Amino acid sequence: MFEERKINEKQREEYRRLGYWNDQTLLDCWEATVERFPDREYVVDDRGFRYTYRQMDEAAARVAAFLVETGVRPRDTVSYQLPIWSEFAMLTIACFKAGAVAHPIAMSYEEKELVRSMNVTESRVYFGPTFFYKTDYENRILAVRDQIPTLKKVVLLDYVKERQHDLPVLKEILETYEPLKKDECVHTLTGEDVAVILCTSGTTGGTKGVMLTHDNVRYSEDTFNRELKLTEEDIMFMPAPLHHATGFHHAVIATMLHGAKLVLQQKYHCRAAIDLMNQEKCTYSMGATPFIYDILRELDTNGGALPHLKFYLCGGAPVPGYMVQRAWKFGILLCEVYGSTESVPHVFVRPEEALALNGTTSGRAMTGIEVKVVDDDGNEVPPGTPGEELSRGPSVFVGYLKAREITDGVLDDDGWFHSGDLCVMDETGNIHIIGRKKDMIVRGGENLNSNEINDTLEGCPGMGDHTIIGMPDDRLGERICAFAVPLPGGENLCLEDVIVYLKGKNVPKRFWPERLELIDRIPHTGSGKVKKYLLREELKKRMKG
Repeated sequence: MFEERKINEKQREEYRRLGYWNDQTLLDCWEATVERFPDREYVVDDRGFRYTYRQMDEAAARVAAFLVETGVRPRDTVSYQLPIWSEFAMLTIACFKAGAVAHPIAMSYEEKELVRSMNVTESRVYFGPTFFYKTDYENRILAVRDQIPTLKKVVLLDYVKERQHDLPVLKEILETYEPLKKDECVHTLTGEDVAVILCTSGTTGGTKGVMLTHDNVRYSEDTFNRELKLTEEDIMFMPAPLHHATGFHHAVIATMLHGAKLVLQQKYHCRAAIDLMNQEKCTYSMGATPFIYDILRELDTNGGALPHLKFYLCGGAPVPGYMVQRAWKFGILLCEVYGSTESVPHVFVRPEEALALNGTTSGRAMTGIEVKVVDDDGNEVPPGTPGEELSRGPSVFVGYLKAREITDGVLDDDGWFHSGDLCVMDETGNIHIIGRKKDMIVRGGENLNSNEINDTLEGCPGMGDHTIIGMPDDRLGERICAFAVPLPGGENLCLEDVIVYLKGKNVPKRFWPERLELIDRIPHTGSGKVKKYLLREELKKRMKG
């Protein structure tokens, strides 16, 4: 299934020569850490669950024994759709022990997205909660189970609500299965085997499965830890979903590589997050802009402090200088990071440089990663000139699963990933993201496809031509704004009318526009593309007015 991995041979030889890639898998890394720090805490969550490295190793080994008995073989895929729970880490390690490819799924995925992603990955086993935050996940997966031919087992986590059907639950597996012994775990994989498939949205519509190898993930997080000067004494607070590259790489994997501790909050609440970070003495955190925005506002408004928190890594939107200064009032260094699922955050502001740079840049590339800025013809541009950001290195993905044509569109034969993001690089290698070539809206750290959202508006009563753009927002980075030409009789069309229409079509709430602007004409180019830059200028004027 993973034969279409795209790896440049010259780059492979170079990465192996430099020791960036080797035969070490993430299972090897895990076992080494458990041996070094068996009694250090690995994962703590706000539900009261606490696991040392030894305890997590045993629990994951029990789940791995279940996977092997179920018929999961090396390089098979295991899917799991979980909240920000400690069991996410458990299932990830269990996959590594069984030699399976981890496939974490967004909690927001509904029936069609489940079927599409699990059929592409040929998933063998699904783990998910019976119920979480107003959603019945048990009936959702059972409604589509027959549409996923490779699926052998559905396993439930019944912590919120008792199961309704006769299905295995994780607690029973942990109670009844003997742990898979170390010599029974799969040690035959190489660093170039796929370790995880992370799903991402794109301008082509739908979701794509990003293939990342053991080498990709291990190199990224080893280097990230080293350049942030992190040690086993550091404690990370992670409020972001773990199925994202941010949560998966920088929380679940990065901490375990050097024996650090990870603190999880299942549903973000600002004051509770502050209390939890203080209780666990968290030394750093990472997530989208809204998390730190809310924390700083809460501290400003209602008092308090975060005396142990050294720095916060902020991704998903540019970080303005005034936020850097606000954070420093509380002793927190606010550092912007930049990257994507395909090229996991590979550019970042080092904490010791945060105050001097003061929000003027996304930072510079980490060791081993090459970054260049090119024009529309692919020619490198001089410093200070806008262009598209390209990156190449040992952490860059090896392609989209079963989508070679799409892979070739962004990952060239020389190993460069074309981000579609516009930036300016200075003389020292720092880049500043100024926009996106892709029609993506980054709302609270989540990438939303504006074309896909726009399609849901088709047929809305009273609405003629329409399009979607991102609307600047201090807290979320961007919100969803719809521009529409009203049809005759639809001059009074309002946002509430649009929402009613989308509700009737069962469009997920995260795709609903948050602002509606009526306009006489949507501006188009000669080839029919919407001139979104003109609409952004128009929106700016209207927001000021």
